[in-house]
Amino acid sequence: MDVLESWREEKRSAYLYRIISDAESGTPLQILFLELAQAAERQAEIWAAEAAKTGVAVPQAYLPELRVRIAAGLVRRFGVRAMRPVLAAMKVRGMSLYASAPAGHPMPTALEQIGLRHKGMGGGNLRAAVFGVNDGLVSNASLIMGVAGASGQSGVIMLSGIAGLLAGAFSMAAGEYLSVRSQREMYEYQIGLERDELEQYPSEEAAELALIFQAKGLEREEARRLSERMIADPDQALDTLTREELGLNPDELGSPWGAALFSFFAFAIGAMVPLLPFLVATGMPALFSAIGTTAVALFAVGAALSLFTGRHAWLGGLRMLAIGGAAGGATYLIGRALGVVLA
Repeated sequence: MDVLESWREEKRSAYLYRIISDAESGTPLQILFLELAQAAERQAEIWAAEAAKTGVAVPQAYLPELRVRIAAGLVRRFGVRAMRPVLAAMKVRGMSLYASAPAGHPMPTALEQIGLRHKGMGGGNLRAAVFGVNDGLVSNASLIMGVAGASGQSGVIMLSGIAGLLAGAFSMAAGEYLSVRSQREMYEYQIGLERDELEQYPSEEAAELALIFQAKGLEREEARRLSERMIADPDQALDTLTREELGLNPDELGSPWGAALFSFFAFAIGAMVPLLPFLVATGMPALFSAIGTTAVALFAVGAALSLFTGRHAWLGGLRMLAIGGAAGGATYLIGRALGVVLA
């Protein structure tokens, strides 16, 4: 890695640590981030020495870039917790202290406990599938109802429904691909920086990790011993630093293509529901069948979403049915009005 860029990274971190320390004035975290700033300054000195060995000139003083000044201003305005994703992306350590966690979550006291709470949490894919189906169902049902209001021709309705299905599915897939790819690149970049720093100054990384463990409730000596044991295993150390210092989960990098395909098919399944009756019937029978199947599907999706919201299944189903019904009814009336005007 470029030693000059590494020097900038540490100086940038030190600058932001001081901003966060000021924002946490009067709390135990104030001292933590001030100490992290001092540690980052020491690490910047190490990179400056490396740069001198290779004949690379290091600036006399660090001038924060525009994005760093903007981030600092936002921290002052909205607080650290609200800016956690931005700060993590800028390699600010200690963001795991602001992560949402169940009350009473215990501190790890052994190597094998690191990352244990992140395992076996496979509900994310199910949640994404339900929301993907819901998006396809509501959007394509509304489109079909709007076209049905403007034109009673089954061929036009079916063509519009197929177009809506394909356009929506490809749009969702493209958006999900770009989102996951961007997140993955950010994670990989941050993990790469941690790997380089772990090789360059492991003792300093252990000291920073110990500070974070102290902020989470461990005694100073116990935190120091735990961090030193973790740093002794390079692979485990990298995983621990990524989770505890940056607040990132290496297990959640995700596959951009996998996410895109998953999103495509989830949306397509939902969008197919109101379209199916027009493949086997025409006219008003097809429209009434589409309304009926869509209503049943909306209720089922709403009930399924109650698994994640904690609401009663029937209440969630009725709410989704009401929302989808209102959207479909509104687009039908708009389509009918437009059809009369354009006729």
